[in-house]
Amino acid sequence: MSEETRSHIYQIDLEADPETVFDALITPSAICGWWGASTAIVLPEEGGFWNAAWGEPDDPDYITFHRITEYDYPNVIELDETRYYTKFESPPFDLNVKARFEVDPISDRLTSIRVIQSGFPQDEIADEFYAACEKGWHDTFEGLRKYIGSA
Repeated sequence: MSEETRSHIYQIDLEADPETVFDALITPSAICGWWGASTAIVLPEEGGFWNAAWGEPDDPDYITFHRITEYDYPNVIELDETRYYTKFESPPFDLNVKARFEVDPISDRLTSIRVIQSGFPQDEIADEFYAACEKGWHDTFEGLRKYIGSA
């Protein structure tokens, strides 16, 4: 497998101030609301963690755990040291990805949010998982748009 990696970059503009958008990234009840997680736990600080699970609380379908390696409220949160569990078929490669969220004000009530998810192997063995993540970011950020719009 190749040592080179590839990344996703996905960005949308939201009608909200940067603090509202950033708070949605770090508030467990918000994460459950816009990302559809069944539970989330976040210790929002550099060296803290970001953890979420989807499915039944006692038997989740998916769990993701990240260390927060950069935290600059309300501008940047970077999630690294990823641990991923699924009770279904695991990716056929070592999952060593990180996600960086950048929140930038455009105007008083318009904010851009961008995710850069990196570390996917270039090898074709990762193609299916990579494509699923790409679609996932589109769907996830649409959930964020709806959540912010209803807040």
